[in-house]
Amino acid sequence: MLAAVLLPHERPQRPAGAEGVLAFPESRAAIRAAEARLAEAVGLTASIGLTIVHSAVFPLRARRPSTLLGEGQVEAAHQAIEENQVGVVVVDAALTPVQQRNLERAWGCKVIDRTGLILEIFGERARTKEGTLQVELAHLEYQRTRLVRSWTHLERQRGGFGFLGGPGESQIEIDRRLIGERIVKLKRELEQVRRTRGLHRAARTRVPFPVVALVGYTNAGKSTLFNALTGAGVYAQDQLFATLDPTMRAIKLPSGRTVILSDTVGFISDLPTQLIEAFRATLEEVAAADIILHVRDVAHPDTTSQRNDVVEVLSEMAEGPDPALDENWPSRTIEVLNKADLLGGVAGVPGGDHAASVAVSALTGEGLDPLRAALDARLAAGMETAEYRLPPSDGARIAWLYQHGEVLTREDGEETIHLTVRLSPADRARFEQPG
Repeated sequence: MLAAVLLPHERPQRPAGAEGVLAFPESRAAIRAAEARLAEAVGLTASIGLTIVHSAVFPLRARRPSTLLGEGQVEAAHQAIEENQVGVVVVDAALTPVQQRNLERAWGCKVIDRTGLILEIFGERARTKEGTLQVELAHLEYQRTRLVRSWTHLERQRGGFGFLGGPGESQIEIDRRLIGERIVKLKRELEQVRRTRGLHRAARTRVPFPVVALVGYTNAGKSTLFNALTGAGVYAQDQLFATLDPTMRAIKLPSGRTVILSDTVGFISDLPTQLIEAFRATLEEVAAADIILHVRDVAHPDTTSQRNDVVEVLSEMAEGPDPALDENWPSRTIEVLNKADLLGGVAGVPGGDHAASVAVSALTGEGLDPLRAALDARLAAGMETAEYRLPPSDGARIAWLYQHGEVLTREDGEETIHLTVRLSPADRARFEQPG
């Protein structure tokens, strides 16, 4: 289907005393930001199979309650829609139900806003039971606010019940009630999913392996990096929101230590509030991680803004009376400056040699060894060194130390084996407990 993408862009306020200025040009930075935002919206629209035949930025002096855009802008967009035979218009902004209805009437085609577009993408990508439940919940929360449209069938009423009779329920009341009942049921099912995920996490605690979570802006290359580190065949494409369901794999680090790598959904600016709540279970994997790998598309022109969007979401997770993330999460974070191949290699990435960041190319594999070493070093920083003397016949305990710790030295004697091992405090306590 043919689609048009429109970006309403709020212009900066005219400075005081500039009433006589005929033209008030925007800064180059503001123009670049609008162009980057439009490119992102085009990418989002293309990711659900729509063919974009027209895109434009509309500067806004003021938001109109009825249509968001000005009358002249609505008419100009209408002409472009007719000329290109557009069937769907994507407005990269949050539209009220009234604005959406009025624009559909003015343009004679389907109109969806940024929230509706992201929900469509999530609906196409989700595969697991958890993912589909989360998407359906977000869709219903969104649609419940859209039941104010003046559809004729929503005004019809059914007869009352009982002896008193009365006007009964209108169709819109029935729709709202059914949606509300379904939302309650979905939240119960999602709570069960969270409990199940909690049981799985508890099982990993009993056989503890450090968890490393990949986070980052959508299309930063998280799934490509995941595949490069694990050899897995996780779906990875150059498109936004290619990954929606969390995936986990065990990998070996150079020290021999086993860690669990978790690939999660990508972040995006102005994420719909319905999705922030609905995908809380997915973000819980980040909260439980020992190390957070913040994957950035360092070649993207808007990479700094993307970084700030991710940090803002993670910071919000650490706030409030019941935070999902502890306040020390920055100390557990390593920035992975990905797509170095687009800048001529790792050497061409600014800041790639910073202590808290590693430049890599997940596509070519350059920089992956330093990244593995950085993971080892970060995990080792919180570990303790202990010495043990075990009889050669105690093969099970020796194997356990190799599996859960990092054996630094080993001296084999006739009666004892002397091991120097680096362990996490929890593993050391488990190994040394009597019995």
